[in-house]
Amino acid sequence: MKRLFPSLSKGATLGSVFRLFPDKLAPWCEYESLVMRGPSDLSFSERELIAAYVSGLNACSYCHGAHAVFARAYGIDPKLIEALMQDLHSAPVDQRFKPILSYVAKLTETPSQLTEEDAKAVYGAGWSESALFDAIQVCGVFNLVNRLVEGTGITRVGSASSELDEEKLAEFRSESFYTDFGRANGLDV
Repeated sequence: MKRLFPSLSKGATLGSVFRLFPDKLAPWCEYESLVMRGPSDLSFSERELIAAYVSGLNACSYCHGAHAVFARAYGIDPKLIEALMQDLHSAPVDQRFKPILSYVAKLTETPSQLTEEDAKAVYGAGWSESALFDAIQVCGVFNLVNRLVEGTGITRVGSASSELDEEKLAEFRSESFYTDFGRANGLDV
């Protein structure tokens, strides 16, 4: 951990930040839960894949690693996420999903350069406006979270990927995972 907040211990996690600022983070946690587990044209696995991808583009190793594990809980091979980080166009991801990933990559890296053609590519792949808006929300949430994590100096994930058994992966698949995490760390959500 980078010691950016002296009140956080050396081994602080995201939960430590939640406990330090519960009133400020509770509304955000509710929104994140809605975006990641609420009704959507995008599956939970697709949303987790976007979260891991956007976090990787932002070089936020904490969120990239955590959401790669969450995506794994939904059956996404971690090698797929790493292939996306190398080259979206050659990665073995569903061709229909690539325009959404291209859109969120551009929204993350060069948002002012988005064009109608970027949106048309998403619609041309058969996605609805609702699906695109949900992808934009996931992208926005993780651009925010990546800065929150990096800005507070958090680098430690609660559990190492190698420590995760099927029971723990099942927790990540819970529809209430995000609010459960918030409650467990002092948020009133």
